Amino acid sequence: MAEPRVPGGRESELELPCGEVIDTHDDLHMGIREFDCDCGGTHAVVLDAHPLARFVPEFLEDVLTETIEPADDHEQFTMAHLMGVVIEEFPDQVAVADAAEDGAVGFALAWVTDFDSRRLHEVVVELLVELMEHAVSHAEDDAVMSEFEKQMLQFDVAAFVDQYRRERNFDDRHDTAV
Repeated sequence: MAEPRVPGGRESELELPCGEVIDTHDDLHMGIREFDCDCGGTHAVVLDAHPLARFVPEFLEDVLTETIEPADDHEQFTMAHLMGVVIEEFPDQVAVADAAEDGAVGFALAWVTDFDSRRLHEVVVELLVELMEHAVSHAEDDAVMSEFEKQMLQFDVAAFVDQYRRERNFDDRHDTAV
């Protein structure tokens, strides 16, 4: 007979990149975007239920979900794919909690990073730009590639993140525009 999952039990513990251990039942919830850790740092938190629009405008979310064909069972690009890209780049700075079998928490996957939510936002935008650059390079159109590179030289990731975060309401669990 299966053992019931008890909040606070071993299955709900997650060791963070900083070495601290949190409880996914007590420390993570649907509205959380970052938390202050006992290590003294602030860690970004991403849940599979968060929209890609947490990091980029909805029109870009639409482009990503319509154009990227995942190599797995998912029909479209999801937060899990995006965080997979982050993990590829920073494998030791992201902890992952698989709560798919735990109906008590409201999410299936959670990622907690060693950096705060603003730095994670910059990392995500930088990685998406690299992903787009890679896609444009496959277009085999020098004019398109040249135009993309020209636009990227003018694109300031930090300024974009500052503006985007100012225009979004990150205290609301739906990440809606202010």
